[in-house]
Amino acid sequence: MKRLTKWQSLLFLLGGVLMVMGAGSFAFMWRQQVVCWIFFAGAVLFTTMQSMQIYDGNNFVVKRLKRIQAVANIFFLLSALLMIDTAYMCFRPLFSSFTTYAEYVYNKWVVLLLIAALLEIYTTHRIDSEMKRDE
Repeated sequence: MKRLTKWQSLLFLLGGVLMVMGAGSFAFMWRQQVVCWIFFAGAVLFTTMQSMQIYDGNNFVVKRLKRIQAVANIFFLLSALLMIDTAYMCFRPLFSSFTTYAEYVYNKWVVLLLIAALLEIYTTHRIDSEMKRDE
């Protein structure tokens, strides 16, 4: 696994902290129109730095786990976009009624964030154990 530089690791950590701060503040309804952008910036930093960790080995399991991690990264970014939509209701004009909008889009960032977090925890743990097994 390609190691991140000191600055990349710092940006990776900063992205994770911004995501936690943004999601927590948004969930507690504190300045939602500001913290959604903090979460978005954290998600972009986190996913960018994580995608820079390239695996060049031959272990099929680690390659599969990295692909699952890429799906989790996409879910992180989609949850950030849905969080922004929840704050600003950008996608509301696309639906004929508010009920339809609320049913399909409004506050669905939570579901995507939960799926992404579970995938991230699983893949991080499994990649670590597979890398130790290879050594």
